[in-house]
Amino acid sequence: MPHASPTLVFLHGFLESNEIWDDFLQDFPAEFQTLRPNLPGYGPDPAPSPNYSLEAAADYVQTQLQAAGVHQALLVGHSMGGYVALAFAEKFPAQVAGLCLFHSSALPDSEEDRERRQRNREFLEQHGVAAFTEEFLKPQFSAAHRESMEHHVEMLQRIGAAVPLATALGSMDAMAHRPDRRQVLEKATYPVLFIAGKDDKAVPLAKTHEESLLPDYSTVLWLANVGHLGFLERPADTRKAIEGFAELVFGK
Repeated sequence: MPHASPTLVFLHGFLESNEIWDDFLQDFPAEFQTLRPNLPGYGPDPAPSPNYSLEAAADYVQTQLQAAGVHQALLVGHSMGGYVALAFAEKFPAQVAGLCLFHSSALPDSEEDRERRQRNREFLEQHGVAAFTEEFLKPQFSAAHRESMEHHVEMLQRIGAAVPLATALGSMDAMAHRPDRRQVLEKATYPVLFIAGKDDKAVPLAKTHEESLLPDYSTVLWLANVGHLGFLERPADTRKAIEGFAELVFGK
């Protein structure tokens, strides 16, 4: 799928910012342009987002592409960033050259998931974002890495603690009420890459397996001893997979 200006858009997840991609994108092949916007309400100078939604975030990504003069891009979405990428693909399918769901899913929350999010919401309201990150982040790593990657845990806690409470609550509600977007995968006219951690509690392997059968063309990278943060837990392998996928998408 040739493209005049091959561009990858990296979308961060819940309580993250574009800083999560700093090390990951070092030495990324120069023939690719990379964009990594902070989603609405996130980053050092967050734009206000009183009505946070995945669809509004997708619209914001669209404005960023327009500003950069990019007409078509490969979207790489981590976790909630994958939900935004799917919302973008639903609204602007002609602008998607390829899609990578990086520990993410097109399925909606189950009733159990929504109940868990409600408990998390109540914790956020009572104790604040900083306290929540201390409880929330470490279990996202595989047990194989939790102690050895303490510096990464601290980085994510610092980034997460800076997220405004309104953004955290709005994001939580948006994720809890997101629709089933499996039809986006079924209708995809572009390749789809799934990156899945075998120890990921947030996106169980059964979900990824089910969804990987929906697109016309899909690839799955299964990673042992990886939880929900493969860009930190297995950076070389996940970056290599995305580079190879970009070469496929853009015909390099």
